[in-house]
Amino acid sequence: MTDIQLRHHTTHHTPGLRTLLLDIYADVYAEPARTDPFCAVDRFAEGLDNWTTRPGWTCTIGYDNDQPVGYAYGAPLPPGTVWWRGLLTDVPTDMVTETGTRTYALSELMVRTPWRRTGTARRLHDAHLAPRPERRATLLVDQNHPKVHALYATWGWKTLGDLRPRLPDAPLFHAMLLELPPRRP
Repeated sequence: MTDIQLRHHTTHHTPGLRTLLLDIYADVYAEPARTDPFCAVDRFAEGLDNWTTRPGWTCTIGYDNDQPVGYAYGAPLPPGTVWWRGLLTDVPTDMVTETGTRTYALSELMVRTPWRRTGTARRLHDAHLAPRPERRATLLVDQNHPKVHALYATWGWKTLGDLRPRLPDAPLFHAMLLELPPRRP
């Protein structure tokens, strides 16, 4: 396995990270962005700008020497969040009523091609979620990517239901949940 160094960041670091995060995204999603407007770099940039201003936003970037290989980022879901509004599966209301401290949304986890199948995604995932104080995490997996969905399931994620975000050209996603271990003091 490649020796990947992990660096953790918060909203204080975002001005210096924006270009790097967009460059990695453009590399990882180069092919889908050619035909799928939802994967366009400009659309992603808008979402990135929204996420990086959220209270509690954190990002973990992996490096192979000085080469950025991928990242994970997200933020806690605030009360009244729009995250669950596109949920198409009936679930108990208490499953989607957020307090601001219960659920961390893992918005992005991506790894550049040369570092895939090396354990890098799992390292980013685990290192990013390890310090989280929330009880659980959530993420969305495009239903056109069953291998990604299956991978998350092997990491302990459970499917809550189907969700289509209220965004132009949004695909149908699996909304998934992961119970996080209690943080040790």
